[in-house]
Amino acid sequence: MQGNAPIPGATESSVRLLERPFWRRTWIVVWVIAIALTVVFVFYNGGGVIYYIVMAWFAALAMEPAVGKLSTRMPRSRATGLVMLLAGLFTVVFVALFGNLLVSQLVQLIASIPDTAARALDWINARTSSSYTYTTLLGSLGIGADDLAGYAQVVGAGVVSMVASMLSSVFGAFILVFFVYYISASMPRLREWLGQRITPTAQVPFLTAWDLTQVKVGGYIAARIVLASLNAGCSAVVFAVVGLPYWLPLALWTGIVAQFIPNVGTYISIILPVLVGLTSSDPKIGLYVLAWSVIYQQIENIFVEPRISARAVNLHPAVSFASALLGSQLFGISGALLGVPVAATVMALVEIYKKRYPLTVETEATVRALVKNEGTTATDIQEASEANEDVVGVAGATKPSGTATAADA
Repeated sequence: MQGNAPIPGATESSVRLLERPFWRRTWIVVWVIAIALTVVFVFYNGGGVIYYIVMAWFAALAMEPAVGKLSTRMPRSRATGLVMLLAGLFTVVFVALFGNLLVSQLVQLIASIPDTAARALDWINARTSSSYTYTTLLGSLGIGADDLAGYAQVVGAGVVSMVASMLSSVFGAFILVFFVYYISASMPRLREWLGQRITPTAQVPFLTAWDLTQVKVGGYIAARIVLASLNAGCSAVVFAVVGLPYWLPLALWTGIVAQFIPNVGTYISIILPVLVGLTSSDPKIGLYVLAWSVIYQQIENIFVEPRISARAVNLHPAVSFASALLGSQLFGISGALLGVPVAATVMALVEIYKKRYPLTVETEATVRALVKNEGTTATDIQEASEANEDVVGVAGATKPSGTATAADA
């Protein structure tokens, strides 16, 4: 730097950094690199623990509606323990009553997949006067016998890894329960601890974001769990009454997939039960299952879901579907389940802080004029932008619709 000549385009903070001695700038760069490497090291080697903490955080948010109500009548630690105890008792009772039936029906369902596929292929051939076989279908997809052998080896390796993960699941469940209890029981103290370490100016937006995240995201997760349980329970009763084979695992499949896979889950969840019913000894069972699915979805969409998830955050279908896909690609099945809550958290925070400006008729007219003019330059767009800012103005910013305040939470 020569003399005190100003540097074009330099900000005040960058000028102050350049005016510091060379060794100080060097140490700043070294510290930034060291912090970045430390973060990478921690996430790479401690990713399992971080994963458990994230899972426990969202589980605590899902428990928050129940724990929050009970904590008005008893200490929060007891309220958290009571909610977790009731959840554990429900799981134990369910396994005791339906565990053997679920496992046996699930094994039979998996074993019957080749026969079900063969009956479905025979039904298609009979209706279309065709003569499709497995060989011709796989050949049209470019899959040969060697490919199937490779797939079998992959599946076998997957089974081995699944067994290994099941052996370590007891320890993992203990870690998850430990984190869930202490995060849920200490959530108000954690809120207070963090709030006391930020400036008074930042306390209001921080605490508002914290409370809205609890209300909206916790409500979303809890609503999904309630709706999945209700869907699976009602479907189990109907499937058993109409005589659908393997009714229990298919009912659980219907409830979980319909609620935790955004948008398309409703349709994916019912395909398998309908196919099993159509290929059973009485094909009318498949029609009964399809009719039940249509009726239940209408009842749920009109009467049940608006009451349960009224205060939960709303996600655009494309956003929820993309977040589930991204989560599954990063962390597998659990990532697919957590992808939507994470996106809901981000959207809840965005809804608090984003500003909205009116899109005026003058703005649209200016845009159309710029598009029609073939000689439009960057200078023309810049001038039009400045003029539009004068027309709309900062005063035109509006509060996002549906944004709650701390009192609303």
